[in-house]
Amino acid sequence: MRIDAHQHFWHLQRGDYGWLTPELAAIYRDFQPPDLKPLLDQQGIGGTILVQAAPTVAETRYMLGLARETPWVRGVVGWVPLDAEEARSMVGELATDPLLVGLRPMLHDLSDEAWVLRPDVAVGLTAMQEHGLVLDALVRPQHLPHIRRLLERHPDLKVVIDHAAKPAIGQGGFQGWAEDMAAIAGASQACCKLSGLLTEAGPGTDAAALRPYVEHLLAVFGPKRLLWGSDWPVLTLAAPYADWWAVTQQLLSPLEEAERDAILGGNAQSLYLSSRGRH
Repeated sequence: MRIDAHQHFWHLQRGDYGWLTPELAAIYRDFQPPDLKPLLDQQGIGGTILVQAAPTVAETRYMLGLARETPWVRGVVGWVPLDAEEARSMVGELATDPLLVGLRPMLHDLSDEAWVLRPDVAVGLTAMQEHGLVLDALVRPQHLPHIRRLLERHPDLKVVIDHAAKPAIGQGGFQGWAEDMAAIAGASQACCKLSGLLTEAGPGTDAAALRPYVEHLLAVFGPKRLLWGSDWPVLTLAAPYADWWAVTQQLLSPLEEAERDAILGGNAQSLYLSSRGRH
């Protein structure tokens, strides 16, 4: 099955999407399953991973409710205040729902770039590990040294780096990012999402501009640790869903069919669903 490993839904009246303002006019409206389903069908994508867009437990419960009503949403990556005293119990309670497959602190919005290394956060991370949940690392390149230290401290925690750590493609920010990603890939079993790159590069970007970044990710993580995602509807700030899918096909065309299949669905199945007893 092809799986989009990173997409969002939101309902503006819920009121907890602090980053989503009228200035982002193209995506400042509700996005729900009927909006995405035709786009998935056009590309033969049979399932998705629904990822949080607000730092609240209420949104996590909202997404789990949507997933129960939407069979092709295969799992939910939610949010918990991992630094709270009650983090362990909150993780445990939410993890009783088999649709919850991971958690995502919005690290790139926090003032403390090393927040994920704090002792109080470690309790919540340990609880995640005990329940087989994936940590989605929403980071930028400056956070990568901290993620490497996190992986050293928690070698058995399942971690996936969202949007390839948002390299500054439009500004040619390759070298430092590439070195840090290679260090993480070589020293851990972390995975990486092949998503968000068009948004970082800007409208009008073609496959050629992204190729050095994708080739580097393939070289250091390999096809077995990359997961394709759309980041829809944020993607639409840069390009339509079909355009990102077409760019992906160009970038992955040198691979064997089995390697492409892994990136386009098999790896998401293994990372998110198998350890939660879902197939």
